[in-house]
Amino acid sequence: MSLYKSGGGVIRALIGRAIIGRAAAAVIASVLAMCSLAGAQQPVQQEPAPQPSLTAEDLFRPTPAPIIQGIRVTGNQRIEADTVGSYLPLQPGMPADQELLDLSLKTLFRTGLFSDVKLDMQPNNVLLITVVENPIVNQVIYEGNRRVKNDKLEPELQLTPRSIYTRAKVQADVQKIIELYRAKGRFATIVTPKVKPLEQNRIDVIFEIDEGPKTGIAKVNFIGNEVFTDNELRGVVLTKESRWWRFFTNYDNYDPDRLEYERQLLREHYGKNGYADFQVVSAVAELTPDRKDFFITFKVDEGPKYTVGDVRVKTTLAKLNAEALENFVPIKEGQTFDSERVEKAVESITFATGTAGYAFVDVNQRLIRHEDSNTIDLTFEVNEGPRVYVDRINIKGNARTLDKIIRREIRLAEGDAFNRVLVDRSRARVRSLGYFKEVTIEEKPGSAPDRTELDVNVEEQSTGSLSLGVGISSTENFIVDVSVEERNLLGRGQYLRFRVQASSRTRQVDIRFTQPYFLDRNLAAGGSLFNQRTNYREAGFIRNRIGFGLNAGFQVSEYGRGGLNYLLTRDSVIIDTDTSQNIGVGVDPLSILVAGAMPTSVTPLFNDANQQVGQQVVANICDFAAQSLTPTCESRGEFLTSLVGVSLNFDTRDDPITPRRGWRGGVSIGVAGLGGDVNYYQTELNGAWYHPIIGDFIGSLKGRVGYIDGWGGDGVRLSDRFFEGASTFRGFEVAGVGPRYVTRVDPETGDLLGQSIGAKAYAIGTAEILLPLPLPDQYGIRASLFSDFGTVGMVDDSTKLLNENPQFFVDADLDPTTGVNGREYAPIRDDMSLRVTAGVSVSWDSPFGPVRFDFAKIIRKEDYDQTEGFRFSAGTNF
Repeated sequence: MSLYKSGGGVIRALIGRAIIGRAAAAVIASVLAMCSLAGAQQPVQQEPAPQPSLTAEDLFRPTPAPIIQGIRVTGNQRIEADTVGSYLPLQPGMPADQELLDLSLKTLFRTGLFSDVKLDMQPNNVLLITVVENPIVNQVIYEGNRRVKNDKLEPELQLTPRSIYTRAKVQADVQKIIELYRAKGRFATIVTPKVKPLEQNRIDVIFEIDEGPKTGIAKVNFIGNEVFTDNELRGVVLTKESRWWRFFTNYDNYDPDRLEYERQLLREHYGKNGYADFQVVSAVAELTPDRKDFFITFKVDEGPKYTVGDVRVKTTLAKLNAEALENFVPIKEGQTFDSERVEKAVESITFATGTAGYAFVDVNQRLIRHEDSNTIDLTFEVNEGPRVYVDRINIKGNARTLDKIIRREIRLAEGDAFNRVLVDRSRARVRSLGYFKEVTIEEKPGSAPDRTELDVNVEEQSTGSLSLGVGISSTENFIVDVSVEERNLLGRGQYLRFRVQASSRTRQVDIRFTQPYFLDRNLAAGGSLFNQRTNYREAGFIRNRIGFGLNAGFQVSEYGRGGLNYLLTRDSVIIDTDTSQNIGVGVDPLSILVAGAMPTSVTPLFNDANQQVGQQVVANICDFAAQSLTPTCESRGEFLTSLVGVSLNFDTRDDPITPRRGWRGGVSIGVAGLGGDVNYYQTELNGAWYHPIIGDFIGSLKGRVGYIDGWGGDGVRLSDRFFEGASTFRGFEVAGVGPRYVTRVDPETGDLLGQSIGAKAYAIGTAEILLPLPLPDQYGIRASLFSDFGTVGMVDDSTKLLNENPQFFVDADLDPTTGVNGREYAPIRDDMSLRVTAGVSVSWDSPFGPVRFDFAKIIRKEDYDQTEGFRFSAGTNF
């Protein structure tokens, strides 16, 4: 018996069963009967013993299927014979039933491993399986794809290097490429797949892509709209009419998926403006005859405009009454109906009940329309829902970060009651780690109706860098920054940084390490070593600092964290400025210098008659006796500072990176003097509050307060005081606001000029509004309106002693032509008066690095403050 199957045909039996209809059997029986009659007319002869007669049924009785004695596989190159046999429902010892043979053939084809399969039953009852393996893809090549690059195509296709080639996969990939191009507005794209055979049954797959012209949007039309104009509605939908200047957007082409989304955008737009019955009757895209553009037409039915009638909250919760929950409903009677506010009301009530301890709450909204008055009554029904428990928590997407690093930030454990507030809090905590580009927590059914599983999906981002940064700013002039940093060392959440920075004002080397969960407890521990050189040119001194620090952090509540730190530093304050002073003939130069100081040079001064009239003494500015009492010179020298500090911080913001609501606050206290040469105490407070204003406008109020003072008879040295301005008080230069040692008067503006001497106290606030920009988020452009306000001032009484010595007073020369001196100013200017600035801030996460522009207008200042109306900074890493 021989059986075969090729290319999906029907198995045929060369010798096998035959099925004959009853009519055919009857005809054959009649023929046999006639043969019997013809034989009866012949002479009678002696016959052998009678034999049993052969009937039609005997002739066509089915032959039994042979028993398979063995299975042999031929034609296989990569796939083992045992692997082929494992797919078969037939095994040696089983009959070669026709149905099982057909099933075996289909099973082998379904594996996708073979392009052809044949089954043959050999005379020795061995089943011979002949296969032709599908080739292996060596590489996938794209040709002609200028608009859609390889990195966009490859994740979407089935064929990849080392995958098995099938025609079905090629056809699916061709269709997927066409879909990707259509999403880019290219509906005339043609994709031609080709195969290049290689040795060892390998192939190269080549997709030849003819992208064709881009199909744009000729016009976006609206039919049925009376309340809003076509132009207003065009601003609502994403699709834009093709214009030459829209080269930064992909919304000027036709996308059928986007068209469906735009239906929802129109419904939301009308819904938040009172049109609760609005509907999009149809959305049609028509291709122009030249097949270059589309006409998009939306047919709408606006319906009547509604106002809000009665607003009620009904609840069965024991701990919360309806009146308390009504305070969380941002909708009042008489307002225009707003579907967006209705959804926010549901969210607010859910959040409020969750914070009150109700983890399972159903909030249902009921809208009752009154068509006669065009009003809608709103009723929010708040009931305790069925209890649901967390069955499993699955961490997905963390190829590098250990599971426990993420799990310890999750506020729920397996077996806990599900709580929406804790889920949102968990997402915020995981995102605040800074290790992930995106964090989502999805719910899916668990093992029982009252069980749910949580999938924590994370998309990891780079946390380590070896970078050379170059930048410029209006405060640092130039910046060169070389650093090795890893914020998630070995996936364990540890922080390590080695940094070398140089700029026109700062040079520093430091290394820092932090273990956020020391000994697997919620206790952070870390340390740092550093060497810094900072040129405080605004205050006239240079500080060299070397030291180390230790720090620890611990959780005090769900939203609060405390910290302890110790800092030991050796500071060397240098006044690296020479100046000159003229003295008379015969006067000893040492007489005008402090004891032990030596002049750099002494030069005789002559008049036109070559007669000596005096001497010019050049020395360090602080070596002159008259200057040694100035605040800057008083702070020079070397000092050892031993500082112990404690801090406490709280953060309830909904998102630590781009907050929309919530607040944060903190306090830190430090005491220097437990050893060392310096005695002072310092306290700083900071806080911020965020809240949506209207739509995507986010308002914030921020504040900082600080105070420092000496103890044990010590004053506060210049290098330990507060210097504010630039990024900390926009509109003012670095150290441009606060107490100043005045040395001269600007003859043109009348402003007092001199050196900043720092302050013992400051209080600075900021009111800011984040503006929603009509630009995609991926551009990374943000803008805000701000107003900075506050006061900076207060110095030690010993510093103000110069104001009692008239020789240090500064004259304002009112009339340079006459030389008549005008008003005299005390040299130490210190006033805790209010300063106010306002302006616009624009930031851009550009491909070259972060760029920021601050435009500020001075509203209120003092005449000795140093201001700047524009500040720019930029940098890059490579």
